[in-house]
Amino acid sequence: VDAHRARALGIGKKTEVEMSEAKSVQVVVRLRPLNEREARGSTLPVVTASTDKSEVCICRGQGNRQLKQAFNFDRVFTSFTSQEEVFQQTFLDQGIVDDVLRGYESTVFAYGQTGTGKTFTMEGDLDSREMRGVIPRATAEIFERLTRCEWYEVKASYLEIYCEELCDLLLPLEHPDAPKLVLMEDKSKRGKGVFCHGLSESTVANEREVLDLIHFATERRKVGETKMNARSSRSHCIFTMLIETRKAGSDTLRKSKLHFVDLAGSERVKKTGVAGTLLRDARYINTSLFFLEQVIVALHERSSGKNRSHIPYRNSMMTMMLKDSLGGNCKTTMIATMSAEEFSLPETVSTCRFAQRVAQISNRLEVNEEVDPKLMIQRLKAQVVDLKQALAEARGEAGARGVEQLSAEERARCEEMVGAYVRDASDSALLEPGDMAQVQYCFHLLKARALSGGDDGAVSARGGSAKPLDKIGAALAAGTGALEIQLQQRDHEISILVSMLKKKAQAAGSEAWSQTGADASAAMSGGARAAPATHSYATVGAPP
Repeated sequence: VDAHRARALGIGKKTEVEMSEAKSVQVVVRLRPLNEREARGSTLPVVTASTDKSEVCICRGQGNRQLKQAFNFDRVFTSFTSQEEVFQQTFLDQGIVDDVLRGYESTVFAYGQTGTGKTFTMEGDLDSREMRGVIPRATAEIFERLTRCEWYEVKASYLEIYCEELCDLLLPLEHPDAPKLVLMEDKSKRGKGVFCHGLSESTVANEREVLDLIHFATERRKVGETKMNARSSRSHCIFTMLIETRKAGSDTLRKSKLHFVDLAGSERVKKTGVAGTLLRDARYINTSLFFLEQVIVALHERSSGKNRSHIPYRNSMMTMMLKDSLGGNCKTTMIATMSAEEFSLPETVSTCRFAQRVAQISNRLEVNEEVDPKLMIQRLKAQVVDLKQALAEARGEAGARGVEQLSAEERARCEEMVGAYVRDASDSALLEPGDMAQVQYCFHLLKARALSGGDDGAVSARGGSAKPLDKIGAALAAGTGALEIQLQQRDHEISILVSMLKKKAQAAGSEAWSQTGADASAAMSGGARAAPATHSYATVGAPP
């Protein structure tokens, strides 16, 4: 019953006419220039990129036996493309920042072989305006546009997934009060989807505060040195900005999230030459990327019309976190980074094929806009105060102002209304003075006119002053009754909302379950296998 009444009040419903639309995942490719090692070895590039054609061309063999293979994407950036151009064409031209501020959830994730520039594209050099990545540039753009909003609040979180363990990068190491992080899924109709329970969220007011958080998190992220990368990321990281906006005086909140996902790069153990802890890290990285490929293949089969009911999101923490971004309510963009050297040709071809499968996935986009029950309660309580004041004035109770408190403008307005009323001989004439003090002053003016005989015989023509006075009295009685009904309605609505909030606060957690992840026999680590791991999740809310 409470849920039905809440829907009648508009709680949890979209406040504008909005249509759900299907949107394919946008895929952009960025080619990394040759590094110092490759340049010293006189390595010739075997991969070329064309920005005009949005094409990546891979050349195999030499002479008459040379084979060319072309891959087309939404955007292609060459090794000469600047950080500013990547941001401009990926975020601004594609409208990602605009969609986030309109209430759409968005995700940008970087994928590619280790050492191809994923972290450089996402973060870059935070201390250099020219070399900054898409995260600081998007942050600056968002805050610049938010200054034109009447009310807003921005929070940030930074999650690391290292060897299938969750870590909050915004909390100091060995934090005594750090809660255990658990992945949960809110399946209610307007729920949060997949989220990390216990992950801290820091309120940020400007770009500088966001950059400070990223600096702090970067120092804690797990990195290691391999033959292919001096600072190889050993974990997957997700930086999230939560944005809420509201117009002044409105109880409608527009909520959105912008996720930046920096995936660890795939590795071939034979090429990276890792051992010990780094080898264990590589196994977990390749396993989780293998599970990601399983999810992409399943979604691609579903979009192709095949009867694929199960999508294996829960095989790993990373795929579970990306559930809404891949096939859910989210606008998603993939940035695929790759190397142009022949040494990395198998990984480059694999990345191109993976990216083309991702481009076939369609997401469902809906604006996340709803009425906030707490703000509605505040607005209804304010209306109750106004209604009680109006009712007290209508009844003539203590606290209502008297005739002597009327201003000269209000007195003049009452005299003008009374004059117009007595001059109008029709039965449809109305006298609507306002509050009780003005009503009493209008009665005083009518009484004076009746005792003096009226103006131009208008009162006598109406049959004396009794008829208009009776009409005013009846109107006052009707108005008092309407005020009482409105007051009862507002009190009833407030009681419903308070009851709903109490039930929501008292709702017990969720139905917990666990699932043992499959052994990644096909992990891309040169035959390396990861030991089976048990992933704990929880489900909250009821399915729609």
